Amino acid sequence: MKLKFAKMHGLGNDFMVIDAINQSFSPRPELIRQWADRHDGIGFDQMLVVSPADSHNAAFKYNIYNADGGEVAQCGNGARCFARFVREQGLTELEVIPVETNTGLLQLEAVDATRYRVNMGIPQFEPDAIPMRADTVQELYHTDFEGTEISFSAVSIGNPHMVIPVVDVDNAAVEILGPYFESHMMFPERANIGFMQVLDRSSFRLRVFERGVGETRACGSGACAAMVAGVRLDLLNSSATAILTGGELKLEWQGDANPVMMTGETAMVYQGEIQYE
Repeated sequence: MKLKFAKMHGLGNDFMVIDAINQSFSPRPELIRQWADRHDGIGFDQMLVVSPADSHNAAFKYNIYNADGGEVAQCGNGARCFARFVREQGLTELEVIPVETNTGLLQLEAVDATRYRVNMGIPQFEPDAIPMRADTVQELYHTDFEGTEISFSAVSIGNPHMVIPVVDVDNAAVEILGPYFESHMMFPERANIGFMQVLDRSSFRLRVFERGVGETRACGSGACAAMVAGVRLDLLNSSATAILTGGELKLEWQGDANPVMMTGETAMVYQGEIQYE
């Protein structure tokens, strides 16, 4: 059978988006890896699947699969693309769309035809909630890499993040430290590794090595994690701009017990069909 899909991106973080309401689809890891391949497949960082909601409080269920075939609980750039997809496909006319994820409810809001605002939820800092192997909550943790001390923040934005402040993000050792800490024993479910260069109190640059994907041009939850880390370290104001390789995200966080709000662009690249069995 032919499976309809859309190719979308949020600041260069790209997705295959599938409507699993009006057509039958069951994701399999080997199939996701095949389609994610940028030479022999469609090519994407994550696959996003739109399914019927299990709860009456949500309009849809939002499932996310990394290019390695593993399912994850959060993707901020994907959430914005998800919202645009369901509106453009005529699946909803809601301007504020509640969707289920594996870690709770997200609120997706249309700002205009291409920009969407996402309530990314309340950050979690307890080690068990991240999850991370640590005795107590710290604003700044310290670890060692080949004799060099690495200072970092850790937070869950529905998925685990390690945020490393750096002086110059262009010269950060993303290719070395990214895969090393992604699979470090202190993160039992692996982690997304962010490298944050604060420019001033209202802006920062960021590169992210995503769990199960590698470095991407943008990471929405990673930008939220860096924003939270910057505010807690008194480096950023409660409203700031994240400057990523693929573009900019507007972020707001009013502190503990408040959700992180993220606003950014989306793009529809093309729509097509692929053979599916």
